[in-house]
Amino acid sequence: MNILISNDDGVFAPGIQALAQALKPLGRVVIVAPESERSGFSSALTLDRPLRPIQISQDVWAVNGTPADCVYLSMNGLFDFEFDLVVSGINSGANLGDDVLYSGTVGAAFEGRLMAQPALAVSFCGANVRSYNDAKDYAQAAQWVHDFIARGLPEVPPRHILNINIPDVPELKGAKITYQGRRSQSKPVTSLVDPRGRQVFWIGLSGESVTEQKHGLNNIESDFYAVANGYVSITPIQMDATNYSILNNLQRTLSE
Repeated sequence: MNILISNDDGVFAPGIQALAQALKPLGRVVIVAPESERSGFSSALTLDRPLRPIQISQDVWAVNGTPADCVYLSMNGLFDFEFDLVVSGINSGANLGDDVLYSGTVGAAFEGRLMAQPALAVSFCGANVRSYNDAKDYAQAAQWVHDFIARGLPEVPPRHILNINIPDVPELKGAKITYQGRRSQSKPVTSLVDPRGRQVFWIGLSGESVTEQKHGLNNIESDFYAVANGYVSITPIQMDATNYSILNNLQRTLSE
């Protein structure tokens, strides 16, 4: 099996190094990732300048582009073989609820699924995760991903991926299939004046998670709930954002 790994934290991030090491027993593992951090780039592709893949070592490549660029290049001519699986991560920090709209980790996984390959987006969640600088800090999460793949991936419809969030806890309680939760409104932007007297702005922090139970889901909880209670969250998400339940009513309303 040929496995493509990318991320949005950069080619040298400890999460991607731990993941690559854990997946090597399953087949050939190739890392193609941004040369530096590209968090928040979602599914953006670089169209205004050429991309320059540079081989760092055997089966490790850095690209001066976005996470989606890395997967697109890898599956459209950078290599003379095809991949069987795309895994994006392990991201340093959660991608829960509304976060998936911005996530470069999720964007890379979707790019793989658009090429008709199974794809996973994997994130590591916890208060201290962003301070971890060593691959060994991600070892438990990486081993969980290995075991999940080794058991055989579940079938999902076309243009779907599995968004996986692994909590940073001493012992995982298991895994839960979850729905995508939501956050309250983001915090306001912060305005500052830089040393040269120019006004600058910092984007506000994400809003708090909204804890609510969706009806009709047979007690399936949100991704926020699973992670907060020590479970791995596995959420099937899709490219098609159409709300089919209101199409007919909306059409009737507009035709009156």
